Amino acid sequence: MINMDPRQTLILAILVLFAGKWVTTKIAFLRENNIPEPVTGGLTAALLFTMAYLLFDVSFDFALQIRDALLLVFFTTIGLSTRISTLIAGGKNLFILLLAVIAYLFIQNTIGILAVVAQGFPPLKGLLGGSVSMSGGHGTTIAWAPVFTHDYGITNAMEIGVTFATFGLIIGGILGGPLARFLIQRHKLEATSDAALEVGFKYEQQEEQIGVDHILMSMLTIAIAVGIGIELNLLLETLGFKLPLFVACLFSGIVLTNIMPLISPKLTCPAGTPTLSLVSELSLGLFLAISLMSLRLWTIADYLGPILLVMLAQITMVILYVIFVVFRIMGSNYEAAVICSGFTGLSLGATPTAIANMAAVTKHYGAAPLAFIIIPLIGAFFVDLSNSIVIQLFLNLLD
Repeated sequence: MINMDPRQTLILAILVLFAGKWVTTKIAFLRENNIPEPVTGGLTAALLFTMAYLLFDVSFDFALQIRDALLLVFFTTIGLSTRISTLIAGGKNLFILLLAVIAYLFIQNTIGILAVVAQGFPPLKGLLGGSVSMSGGHGTTIAWAPVFTHDYGITNAMEIGVTFATFGLIIGGILGGPLARFLIQRHKLEATSDAALEVGFKYEQQEEQIGVDHILMSMLTIAIAVGIGIELNLLLETLGFKLPLFVACLFSGIVLTNIMPLISPKLTCPAGTPTLSLVSELSLGLFLAISLMSLRLWTIADYLGPILLVMLAQITMVILYVIFVVFRIMGSNYEAAVICSGFTGLSLGATPTAIANMAAVTKHYGAAPLAFIIIPLIGAFFVDLSNSIVIQLFLNLLD
């Protein structure tokens, strides 16, 4: 095994992200179908590392601390881009989509249970192929796997759940963009907002001039917001509320960007600036590149057959749900199509995958401010909480 320190991990992630951007510019299919650049590069790297392991018995162990730090920076930039006025305007849509997400957790678990029972496996394993790994991702899987092992006797729960989560992360990053493109083209939709993109720039758009002062102000604001988020998270833990750290950073970013102008009109917050968009795109891209290139694809070979059948059922259901439910209840407009790409990433992978999908779509077609408010809030605050309740309900029913 080759151990990569943080510096080496970062260097490789940058090269992987460059590779993803280069491939996307050369292959029109990837760009037209809104496949996120870090997904392209990260998956290519993961396949190469898998070949190195299978052919030469060489594996790489990456330093993932830098990945976790990038996640905090990214969600802080999303918070700093969030105006309270936009949040209030999207309150109704947020509530409607939240109901759709909760309903889909039940559907997802039902699909997982039926798919494994049809193959002759215990129904409890279906939960591992349901909302535990799909909507929950790797984090929820790792948290719940010991419960399945110790309380319900599924000795390989961790391996099964992580394999499902890995497939979900990959497919969620591939499927969301093409689904949005299908909806946009079928219904002849166009962006109605001329706002700057929350993450990155449109493909044909030249980056505006960015000066040292802009960069320094963005770095200062992000650092302060992350610091507030860390202290807030510690306070919540002492009060008995345990949430992922990036949730607190997202919230601190929202508070900071909306309170700074009230303290002094002279205080300039980087919200909506090209600098913040670039920092957001950079942190998200590197986070996903490290997450995907560090996947050990060879570890899932033993579970491949049964898991592929469950995944096929889950993919079919999410496509139908997105097209016939989510798109319609969210207004059947351009924002709804972008939200659908995020919902796909959220329900099969993780919140960063959802936002990467939306970023790829908006770089192609234009800004969707409401989507970048609703999806991060649901992914950060509500999915994990709702999912925990739903998982426990199913465990009680199946026990």
